[in-house]
Amino acid sequence: MTVSTARPKQFTFPLSVEWLGGRRVVALVQDKDEVAVAPPVVFRGTDPHAWSPEDLFVASAASCLAVTFTGLAERNDLQLASLHVGGEGVVGTREDGHFGFTALHLTMRVVVAPTEVETAQLLAEQAESNCLVSTSMALPVTVAIDVRGGSD
Repeated sequence: MTVSTARPKQFTFPLSVEWLGGRRVVALVQDKDEVAVAPPVVFRGTDPHAWSPEDLFVASAASCLAVTFTGLAERNDLQLASLHVGGEGVVGTREDGHFGFTALHLTMRVVVAPTEVETAQLLAEQAESNCLVSTSMALPVTVAIDVRGGSD
């Protein structure tokens, strides 16, 4: 009998968000540091130093691009001198009439040895097309709502 060593085709990433009071919440993932989250100042948030859901949205795409690239670089023995990914999310009225993200702009700057520029370019293009987060941005979102009375 042959045992498959292929990775599973489906993964889950559970987390929870708990209210801290006011308009602040904390995002929790088992065995990881918690992240306090509040609305940005442009949406009447009062803590300009807290991460906002909008910050996290842009950060998820930018960091995914970066770690996808570093994984490809590692598998291809590409030696990085530096890597920087900048991100900017644009929010406004979308074509469907809803207020939301209308664009996400990422910029990736990679520095490698001159002899590795072509390889780095190819891997950067692969990272762009394989970044799980940015390729999932136009996904359906389902919401299950459970409202209860009492002190639950």
